[in-house]
Amino acid sequence: MVSRISELVLNCTDPELLARFWCGVLGYVELDREDGAIEIGPPEAGFGGLQPTIILSPSTNPRAAGRLPLHIDVNPIDRDQDAELERLLALGARPADVGQTGQEQWHVLADPEGNEFCLLRRRLEP
Repeated sequence: MVSRISELVLNCTDPELLARFWCGVLGYVELDREDGAIEIGPPEAGFGGLQPTIILSPSTNPRAAGRLPLHIDVNPIDRDQDAELERLLALGARPADVGQTGQEQWHVLADPEGNEFCLLRRRLEP
């Protein structure tokens, strides 16, 4: 038997804001709410599906100084990387500097609360 990731938990100060942002980025929908936390995931799959869900958990101290030890990578599925970058910036992402050289094939971005994630180049099939 093996395990697989069923959910990712992101501590944050504003679960509503991040739920809207990440639903827009990933095409996810709200699946559940419990004790102030919001679970989002694929519209048809929900918890336990092949793709993990994301739980946005309220916290008064969501992040320690410095970079997070875990971050999310996303790939475009229906457009090229430049077009997806513009879409993510319009949703509220902003460029983040984590020491990259400028020669990388990915973009480092931050969500509205400053959590870094990467937009990769390769386009995936939907």
